[in-house]
Amino acid sequence: MSAPIQRIAIIGFGEVGGIFGHDFARQKIDVCVFDVLFASKRHRPKIMSKAEKCGVRTAENLRECLCDAELIISAVTSSSSKDVAKNAGPVLRDKQTFLDINSVSPEAKRKAASYVERSGAHFVEAAVMAAVPGPRLQVPILLGGAHAVEAAERLRAIKMNATAFSDQVGIASAVKMCRSVMVKGFEALAVECLFAARQYGADDAVLESLAATYPSLGWKDNLPDYLVSRVAQHGQRRATEMREVAQALRAVGLRPTMALAAAERQQRLVTEMAKRGIRFDCGQFSWRALADALAHGKRHRSK
Repeated sequence: MSAPIQRIAIIGFGEVGGIFGHDFARQKIDVCVFDVLFASKRHRPKIMSKAEKCGVRTAENLRECLCDAELIISAVTSSSSKDVAKNAGPVLRDKQTFLDINSVSPEAKRKAASYVERSGAHFVEAAVMAAVPGPRLQVPILLGGAHAVEAAERLRAIKMNATAFSDQVGIASAVKMCRSVMVKGFEALAVECLFAARQYGADDAVLESLAATYPSLGWKDNLPDYLVSRVAQHGQRRATEMREVAQALRAVGLRPTMALAAAERQQRLVTEMAKRGIRFDCGQFSWRALADALAHGKRHRSK
């Protein structure tokens, strides 16, 4: 069995980077984080405060962050993932493990792998198969690449729910991309269906009908709030991910009709919220209040 991981570098200190960093630090693992927002006068104080609360160290540049890490986790935006791998490549050294958890197409994963593996480091793709905030480190993750089996063993030792899925880079991400067509498309459909029903005063009847057709899904309980809240909170990021899904579909000759429509609907909701000054409140979210606020153009928080 491989020695326990003692030093981890995390590139990207957003929601996922913060959760992972905090939970690794609680295991007494030395965690160093780097984010491009460290250079922002506007964002730096808040993100530095977050790092202190999480119990992690911060690095002023990528080289400093990666220099002595055994495991590097890339947790950045989809649009930045290849650039991060490209910039990390010359800094990495033999046998470091680079875990790419970003939601990108199989081709983007393979391109990132080519940058990383030139250094002798081990590239492992990771497909995160559920939202991270609830399960945290226990979120299901599928691993791909020549070093997936070894990586899965070492990640499980630090309480991650990792499974070696393929010895090829790209297959695990294909699972994630295809799943996203359904999951994020379902969210987009919920927004369009429910907001229109609310405008017509037909929302209760629509939910009754959906509950009768799909009685186990929770249409009369928390499901509508959950689906719409995912878009309201993460629509920008999810729209970007769906455009990556579209690239994955095109690569196998499939026109991404639904994927691009879902991206547009996800993006449109957060854009309209921003125009009207409506901020997402995870503690008091109501899809009906949000639909009403958007319909009437009121400037208030969703309740």
